[in-house]
Amino acid sequence: MTAIDVLESEGLYDNALKMGDVLMGELKKLPADVVEVVRGRGLFCGVVIRETEAFNAWEVCMRLRDAGLLAKPTHGHIVRFTPPLVINETEMEECTEIICNTISSFL
Repeated sequence: MTAIDVLESEGLYDNALKMGDVLMGELKKLPADVVEVVRGRGLFCGVVIRETEAFNAWEVCMRLRDAGLLAKPTHGHIVRFTPPLVINETEMEECTEIICNTISSFL
């Protein structure tokens, strides 16, 4: 029960919803030439990459890593983003900027 108490007392659930909305909103702006679908809930989000000979989810994750953001390729064509529950607005802006710039670099 202590973990649930911390989630409630520190407002982590509410923060996850708020920051998740920000993340999803930015992910939905990504170019359809690279991203087929955006899905998720709260801070658990993913994008389906439109795989080509030029790029795939692994390549996207490697380029994100080089830009300073860790993400996980899943099922070969999905990039999963799971920021920490304590992420704040400034950090989320930095993350979404890295994601947008990286995805756009594949165009």
